[in-house]
Amino acid sequence: MKKLLVAFAAVAAFSAHAETITVAASPVPHAEILEFVKPALAKEGVDLQVKVFTDYVQPNVQVAEKRLDANFFQHQPYLDEFNKAKGTHLVSVGGVHLEPLGAYSSKYKKLADLPDGANVVIPNDATNGGRALLLLAKNGLITLKDPTDILSTVKDITGNDKKLKFRELEAATLPRVLTQVDLALINTNYALEAKLDPSKDALVIEGSDSPYVNILVTREDNKDADAVKKLVAALHTPEVKKFIEEKYKGAIKPAF
Repeated sequence: MKKLLVAFAAVAAFSAHAETITVAASPVPHAEILEFVKPALAKEGVDLQVKVFTDYVQPNVQVAEKRLDANFFQHQPYLDEFNKAKGTHLVSVGGVHLEPLGAYSSKYKKLADLPDGANVVIPNDATNGGRALLLLAKNGLITLKDPTDILSTVKDITGNDKKLKFRELEAATLPRVLTQVDLALINTNYALEAKLDPSKDALVIEGSDSPYVNILVTREDNKDADAVKKLVAALHTPEVKKFIEEKYKGAIKPAF
């Protein structure tokens, strides 16, 4: 009985002093990485609560509105575009990993096999759509007005020898339409959720020189909070690096 009382007192003391940080995250790999660091943070007196989202809008909206403390799902170009479009002032507090974007097909084994007039789907948000077009341009399927412009759109295509037909859809839906189209440009988090193996299934994939490192994001007024600093430190440990390398087998790469 005495041991039970001591244990209860210890739990109560932790609860009284623990700082809670609530973080929005995409299911794979972001929420998985956060769940991995949860025990280490608990030892630091931080209670990490992970809220899973499957879209790219609400995590930023809810952090901006102070309903959540931080989010982990996006890269800097997407955040910049979101802040500009929505008038928000969200900031990155650290990069964690890189998810290369890839081109997938359930019908063809290589890009050269795509027929004239093939149906191609790309993400409908500005940064990932531009990123998809840059990948196709780099691999010779199209030419762009400016092959370095990460915000390129379909209107910026200046050469399209195969007369590819482009459609823009929400990034999360792209794996679900893969069998209905000839080619889909899919973010690695959604590819992994759909049980695709980017290192084997992608016809082409971004190289390690990609600027799209996934970042932990919060509000300007929260970036120096103790719990945020402890979370950033926890995400930048050798243990997390090893976890990413072993669990995702090269499909996702540590960025620290």
